[in-house]
Amino acid sequence: MLAVNGIDVYYGESRVLSHVGLSVGTGQVVCVMGRNGVGKTTLLKAVVGLLVPRTGTIEFRGHEITRRPPYERARLGIGYVPQGREIFASLSVRENLVLGARRKQPVPAQLEYVLSLFPGLGAMLGKRGGDLSGGQQQQLAIARALVADPALLLLDEPTEGIQPSIVDEIADVLRRIRKEGGRSILLVEQYLEFARSICDRFYVMDKGVVALEGERQTFDVDAVSALLSV
Repeated sequence: MLAVNGIDVYYGESRVLSHVGLSVGTGQVVCVMGRNGVGKTTLLKAVVGLLVPRTGTIEFRGHEITRRPPYERARLGIGYVPQGREIFASLSVRENLVLGARRKQPVPAQLEYVLSLFPGLGAMLGKRGGDLSGGQQQQLAIARALVADPALLLLDEPTEGIQPSIVDEIADVLRRIRKEGGRSILLVEQYLEFARSICDRFYVMDKGVVALEGERQTFDVDAVSALLSV
């Protein structure tokens, strides 16, 4: 589904990612962990096209997309939920979903699908996004990305600042998506137990490189915690 091959990403002349590689298989949930400032968000921005690597390549569904603009990657099937949600606060829940669908009206079946994932949003379609709680805004941000039916969903710290009950609901949604099997998820997360509970594969970053990686069954809590707490 996704292959990131040895990318170097810079801000100006400051290198943030150094020869980073990872892969996401079809239907997999892959978690990227690490302390603040180690390059996790930069990695997602490179995948979605907001940053362009100086070296290395990014492949999606067999096509190299390293230098394709973000709108082309969206059309190819990449959805992105940025850190901080970035919903349109002055627009209604429905209007946010319409914009996410990138058409005059969402496909009815896809709208029905995202509202089945987050049934609470169905009762708030006419409510302004800015009037929702932080957890509801996070659910809306995920639903807005999913309404376009992406093959790959990128999530940047979806549990940050969210009340525990909503964290549990988001975890259930991600497990349902994984069980359905047709969509892949690349997730940046600092909440170790949340990541371990849903991932198929994990990567831990440190100072712009991948310091540890493995399959879910090899997840060593002590080793991962050491890299998160340094």
